Amino acid sequence: MSAAVAQEIDARGLNCPLPILKIKKALAAVSDGDVVSLLATDPGSVKDVQAFCKQTGNELLSSDESEGAFQFLVRKQ
Repeated sequence: MSAAVAQEIDARGLNCPLPILKIKKALAAVSDGDVVSLLATDPGSVKDVQAFCKQTGNELLSSDESEGAFQFLVRKQ
């Protein structure tokens, strides 16, 4: 699935809760329907981002792992 990314966040090397705080701030700054990309290396971010999206009502479009980094695409609802 390809989606135009409105904002990219590089949270590699940061541990919980910083990746979630960064994506929360980014989503607050974009319009409804916009997509934010998050790169993180914290393995806990996989469950954290899923829980964050469920709790906030934002849509987790994808969650992938490549070369030790996790990439998440989240659409603001």
